[in-house]
Amino acid sequence: MNRTEKEQLVAELKDKIRSAPALYYTDFTGLNVKRMTELRRRLRRANIEYVVIKNTLALRAVNESGLVADRLRGPTGLVVARDPVTAAKLLHDFAKENDQKPAVKGGMLEGKSIAVGQVKQLASMPSREQMLADLGAGLQSPLAAFVGALNGLFYMFAGALEALHQQRSSGSAA
Repeated sequence: MNRTEKEQLVAELKDKIRSAPALYYTDFTGLNVKRMTELRRRLRRANIEYVVIKNTLALRAVNESGLVADRLRGPTGLVVARDPVTAAKLLHDFAKENDQKPAVKGGMLEGKSIAVGQVKQLASMPSREQMLADLGAGLQSPLAAFVGALNGLFYMFAGALEALHQQRSSGSAA
């Protein structure tokens, strides 16, 4: 690869990194072509990009995007994602199925460096849809209780009116 191609690759990666809030570094040592292809497919389905690039070029792209990355060692694949939780879940699940490969080395989230443990915490979080469903259920529960209480009051009021009507109608008949 000549210098202009490298500069172009760094510029493209820099743009991707700037537009995505999450960037994870992975070590893909031990993954064969079939497994790498499967990982890329899963990530692509979730609109997540997996880039394998030389460490020096990756560091240059990350640093030029305004972030400061730790020195990368060994084979490195970059996961560039708009949804940090989904990307962390996919990496964690894939690694669980494939003898802990690829191994997450760390990453960047919203411009700040994160450690491997923090990526694992992100992977254990519920999905955005699940959190929204939980929030909706949490908001619906007090409202449902309030409606039930109002409904009970209306039934009591209707019963009291019916009893009053019965009392007056039996009182006027006598």
